[in-house]
Amino acid sequence: MCEFCTKHGDGKVWYKNAANYANDLLSDIKRRKFIEDFHLTTMGEGFRTLGRLETLFMKKGRLPAGVIRALEEKAKAEHFGQVLPIEEIREIVLKAESVVRMPCACRWTMTKKEERCCYAMSYSPDPWYKGFDMSYFGKSSDEGLEAVRSEEAIEQMAVLEEHGAIHSIWTMMTPFIGAICNCTAKDCIAMRTRSGIGAHTIARAEYVATVDRELCIGCGLCAEHCQFDAIEGDMQEGVRIAVIDPERCYGCGLCRKTCASEAISLARRQSGHVHP
Repeated sequence: MCEFCTKHGDGKVWYKNAANYANDLLSDIKRRKFIEDFHLTTMGEGFRTLGRLETLFMKKGRLPAGVIRALEEKAKAEHFGQVLPIEEIREIVLKAESVVRMPCACRWTMTKKEERCCYAMSYSPDPWYKGFDMSYFGKSSDEGLEAVRSEEAIEQMAVLEEHGAIHSIWTMMTPFIGAICNCTAKDCIAMRTRSGIGAHTIARAEYVATVDRELCIGCGLCAEHCQFDAIEGDMQEGVRIAVIDPERCYGCGLCRKTCASEAISLARRQSGHVHP
């Protein structure tokens, strides 16, 4: 079991631990302050920091190990994410007492375009997002929080997946689980942090894609749709069979979605190999 699950999972995968959805976590004053300042500090300042570090990385070719470690530890303590396939997203959404759809802070921070692909979830009658400061998006308090039914939210996320969205679950001061994002590797700030400077502020799924070589027809659609460059080809009797690198694969399931021959499935990742 990975370190994050050992610390927050109580013997389970961390996001399957009921304690991480508990109502009393909301009473934490530090957590309340974090939520109030979330957009300005975690998103706004975080994006500016990433920009400076990306520039430094391009000049130097690497960053000091201490800088990377500090970024990763801060993320794990405050706002940490993990990629999940749609099946497990469904389970998490169905547990929620209420769900609201809201603009994606990553995309707004980078482009100032409003794309509603993030979902805040509350597991108590008093939602954590009540009074959430929406001025970051140029809106008044509570404006832009669109209440949706759980099943409706799941359907919307499935449509987003059809258009290349990767599902991820997020903490609002770890281990309190509060949101699901449906973004892409190029738009998600956490995924950009991973690819741009090598800091891991989002974890791979508990699953990894696997290929049934007997069913693969070598069409290459899976590699075309993989946002992590995890799929290559291996010639077998004149057919380029898909080969998945488990270290690169984040287990999002997009390749599975595009495979017309149903040659790709998701399997549980080996214990201890979830988090980079």
